[in-house]
Amino acid sequence: MAKRNNEHISIADALKEFVETNKLEKGLNKVNVADAWANLMGNGVNNYTTSITLERDTLYVQLSSSVLREELSYGKEKIITMINEELGKEIIKKLVLR
Repeated sequence: MAKRNNEHISIADALKEFVETNKLEKGLNKVNVADAWANLMGNGVNNYTTSITLERDTLYVQLSSSVLREELSYGKEKIITMINEELGKEIIKKLVLR
């Protein structure tokens, strides 16, 4: 059974410690990236987004519109920068639009 610490720490620090101890950061990154995509791209793009997958440092986005996929492919670097800024750390290095 885990030992109880009698020192007072903030909830943010406790959650951060819990995430690090249980190695949950990769799973949280996947969720956070999907949320960041939804927030940054807006309803127009989200209506055509069928799946978002993060594997290592590559974000795979599946789109149901080939025209939209072509349009977004011109701004891949900008999209990567925007999502990384939204998350506050560099998680994505490559974007693949399918």
